[in-house]
Amino acid sequence: MALLFPFLAAVLQAASFTLDKAILSLKRVNYKTYTGVSFPLILLITLAIFLIVRPPVSKELFYGNLPLFLVFSIVLSLGTNLFFYRALDHDHLNEIQTLDLFRNIPIILFSSIWFADEQNFSILIPALVASLVIVWSHWGRNHFRMARRTLPYFLWMIVAAPLEAAANKTLLMVWHPIVLGLAVDGVAACVLGPLFFREEKKITWRVFLLLILTNLLTTVAWLFYFYSYQRSGIIYTVLLFSLMPFLVYLASIFFLRETFHWKKFAAFLIVLGSIAAAQIMA
Repeated sequence: MALLFPFLAAVLQAASFTLDKAILSLKRVNYKTYTGVSFPLILLITLAIFLIVRPPVSKELFYGNLPLFLVFSIVLSLGTNLFFYRALDHDHLNEIQTLDLFRNIPIILFSSIWFADEQNFSILIPALVASLVIVWSHWGRNHFRMARRTLPYFLWMIVAAPLEAAANKTLLMVWHPIVLGLAVDGVAACVLGPLFFREEKKITWRVFLLLILTNLLTTVAWLFYFYSYQRSGIIYTVLLFSLMPFLVYLASIFFLRETFHWKKFAAFLIVLGSIAAAQIMA
């Protein structure tokens, strides 16, 4: 059962990313248009899931330091998004998404130091191997050259990612994943939605339906990700989620006819081996 939530999260997020590639290749759809529509959609989808599942909400969610952790998590999430879109004005999307591959390493290292229950070397070592292999598989001659104004985003991500993961894990000791997702998505939609609303352009109903589908996939994926944080811990979740970029790559080969790269395929096999090793040793 521990394997199920992070695996489903990786599969659904990979499907969403593959669909994103197709959507962003269409005329009249740029990344800012996509974002301006997506923030409100994610909030509405999360709200619908909340109303269907009806997870418990009580005053216990705000005991002690939990409100501070919630504010901390939301601020870090908003900061990451703002730095991301500022960097997007000065660099290419592919390069910025490649830089995102570094985030797993500080998350794993910080979590293994901060949380006693994350200090399981049978999971920690395979997770580090998988994360390093992901970076290696995307390492190219020009991949990590970035515009000067992209550097603040990279530095913010390296510092903020492990802190946000720790805050979320702490909250999920009490909070239901859907309730936490609704809180974070609600603030993001209210703050960042209007910011990118002016970037929206007229889109066709076909594109709008595709946007609904991809945001449904990513919303459910991140809820499963939170469920996995809650039940299996940060490092195990990160290890299983390491499959996601390779699933995107394989889907892009079959559905978008992208070029086959032996390096990425070899890395995919190593990640599978790391997951198998963690399952056997654990």
